[in-house]
Amino acid sequence: MHGTRESHGEAADWSERQIAYYRARATEYDTTYADRMHMPLLTKILDELPISGDVLELACGTGQWTQLLSNRASTLTALDAAPEMLDVARGRMRGTATRFIESDIFSWEPDRQYDTVFFAFWLSHVPPAELAAFWDLLRRALAPGGCAVFLDDSHAKAEIEELVVQAQVPTVRRRLSDGSQHLAVKVLHDAAGLTRRLYDLGWESHIEQVDPYHFGGIARPRERA
Repeated sequence: MHGTRESHGEAADWSERQIAYYRARATEYDTTYADRMHMPLLTKILDELPISGDVLELACGTGQWTQLLSNRASTLTALDAAPEMLDVARGRMRGTATRFIESDIFSWEPDRQYDTVFFAFWLSHVPPAELAAFWDLLRRALAPGGCAVFLDDSHAKAEIEELVVQAQVPTVRRRLSDGSQHLAVKVLHDAAGLTRRLYDLGWESHIEQVDPYHFGGIARPRERA
């Protein structure tokens, strides 16, 4: 992972900066996303994951995954913090009954419960200090018997990232086609370590490496003692 140095004294609002990056990236997101992801393989993996019933997608972006979820869901709700991303997603899902919510996940509270909560390449954008709160949110969002389903980058993706050294949270620098530079949280998990961490947080999970760069997982809350 290539490193650049960021001022340690910079008390950056990581959530606002991350949202700003995705707002700016919306017009080129689909092109760059296809370059970074192995979509045919990951789509096949998605087919094998337990997605059904009332489905909530977190960080839906431009709706690339939303369209794949729609024929498997009784109802589908998609949430993202970037209005520009949601504009593209709404266009992609035109003619469906998909409900869209614009909100920062870290300040959002669900108004109902879901059988499946799905998120692709979002968990790596959750800072370590926010991980427990995020999984508590998922617990509140899930209906009894429901599960969280997710896909994300593994440690091997470090080779294509530009690490910001001494940032207060794990951060990478991303560059857009217009030459602008943006910062985003990027926490690369491994399947075994994430499984242990989720167990400590009160979740039973099954997480597998699906190719050298990605893992997929299913997690269900354990009953609290």
